[in-house]
Amino acid sequence: MKQFALPIRFGIATSGCLIAYFLILSLFNLHTNVFYSLFNAIITGFGIYEAIKYLRLKDPSFDYGKGFIAGLVTGGVATFIFTVFFALYSTELNTSFLSELSTAWAKDYAGFEGIVFVTVAIMGFATTLVLTLSFMQLFKSSNNLKKRSV
Repeated sequence: MKQFALPIRFGIATSGCLIAYFLILSLFNLHTNVFYSLFNAIITGFGIYEAIKYLRLKDPSFDYGKGFIAGLVTGGVATFIFTVFFALYSTELNTSFLSELSTAWAKDYAGFEGIVFVTVAIMGFATTLVLTLSFMQLFKSSNNLKKRSV
């Protein structure tokens, strides 16, 4: 469990940034524009990158597996917390949010709320997986042997 403490802390911090960004957008009534959610990937990516980088500096036995798990846990925790916040926000705090978010085809679809929550979670977990795989290419050790000069 100790190996997950650092990624969980980074995941909580990342989710706090995601929630703060969403609330700032809601102050300007921009939270219904889905294009602003693209910045969520940058926030999540920064959290994952920093978690892997800090783990590499802290742990002398760092390897690809540890870094990959740290990235997945960081992004997974951030996605889970943000999805729970998003569900609470859209059902309890601002009940008109989902109707503002929905398009003409979705207004008649029963269960639209569930689809939105699952979509938020899937987008977060997919972003986490892709970014973790990308960042681990930067942090993995090279297996190439350097040529020695004669």
